[in-house]
Amino acid sequence: MGFIKEEIKIIRERDPAIHSNMEVFLYPSFRAMLHYRIAHKLYLKKHYFLARYVSQRGVRKTGIEIHPGAQIGKGFFVDHGNGVIIGETAVVGDNVTLYQGVTLGGTGKEHGKRHPTVGNNVMISAGAKVLGSFKIGDNSKIGAGSVVLSEVPPNSTVVGVPGRVVKRFNVQSPHNNLNHNDLPDPVREDITCLQKANSVLTTRLLELEDEMKLLRHQLEKYEKGIEEKDEP
Repeated sequence: MGFIKEEIKIIRERDPAIHSNMEVFLYPSFRAMLHYRIAHKLYLKKHYFLARYVSQRGVRKTGIEIHPGAQIGKGFFVDHGNGVIIGETAVVGDNVTLYQGVTLGGTGKEHGKRHPTVGNNVMISAGAKVLGSFKIGDNSKIGAGSVVLSEVPPNSTVVGVPGRVVKRFNVQSPHNNLNHNDLPDPVREDITCLQKANSVLTTRLLELEDEMKLLRHQLEKYEKGIEEKDEP
């Protein structure tokens, strides 16, 4: 009963579309976590077939696939959730928020620990893929559609394919404001830098052309003066 109350509180805090406690029971995140908690207990007792059976029933009902072996902390929340995949050796900290289409997966090459470790207070936006055995630091934010293939320091914002850190030391934990729209655009920033550099080069080139014209004019005058002196 304590688990149900906690899930109701988490979902109502992070989804403004929920208007009553009863709606939570219809919510994919709630149903997925209910199946996961049961499957995880069976997995820890080495009832692997039963654990996967319960887990797969949850996948069919919610579209959220959480392997029974994954370790998930308190305050976990999946918004909408269809297409979310969390691998067997993934470790998810407290107060983590995932959006639809997120994958916490492996590269298919490792043995043993082959899925990501996600720190506390992390938000991973829609469609992001985090692939491999490394850590996403606490209080970090992964932008929509990003593909993260290497470790992310704490308090970072990551965007792009492949993902790269574009911001460090965020003041507010992502799970508190759930803002995944106001993210830096590194491609646009690079293009802006290139445009500025091109403008500087173009201006300098025009200046050099003017200087060359002046030098040619002075050279012509000098040569004309010599010719006039040489005339009898």
